[in-house]
Amino acid sequence: MKLPTLLTLSRVPFLFLIVGLLYIDLTGIPSTIFCLFVFAGLTDLFDGYLARKLNQVSNLGKLMDALADKIIILGMFITLLVFNILPDWSLVLVLLILVRELLITGMRMVAVSSGVVLAAELSGKHKTLFQIISIALLLFSLVIKNDLSFLFDRDLSQFAETCHDMGVLLFVLASALTIYSGAAYLIKYGSIFIGDNSK
Repeated sequence: MKLPTLLTLSRVPFLFLIVGLLYIDLTGIPSTIFCLFVFAGLTDLFDGYLARKLNQVSNLGKLMDALADKIIILGMFITLLVFNILPDWSLVLVLLILVRELLITGMRMVAVSSGVVLAAELSGKHKTLFQIISIALLLFSLVIKNDLSFLFDRDLSQFAETCHDMGVLLFVLASALTIYSGAAYLIKYGSIFIGDNSK
């Protein structure tokens, strides 16, 4: 396994570290969680750059990169829901995202077994970006409420609420884009499921 792929897989432990830290109610923990998530996101950019720089782009790397992204994003949405950072009604959207990601990942695995590598669509990249920004905003609202309020010795709860609402709004938009991109993917590559790899 090459260095870029190892870097890709290193994102998965960050999810469990973030979940563990959310159980700790101490000043500074929200900032640590936010920084860990941002760092995990940066590895997503760096592993692709490193793979191209070292001429180590591989089908395994592409598949693992997409899989690692889905694990940390889905894991974060479920975590935010469990810790009541996302509202209860968002469960329906989280489940829709889960179904979409499992379906597309399954399609990619079927394609790989047939010797076909399905490239990521532009709409899929956009939904991933929206999802990441949504999670970052929701985590940053905790930073404002807990760490910045303590640091500046003033109530920043209104600012934190605004940041949280923006994160929820982006989550809804990301969910809509997730469903759209999944439908577009199925239409374009649905022939994989019926054994026609001519596309």
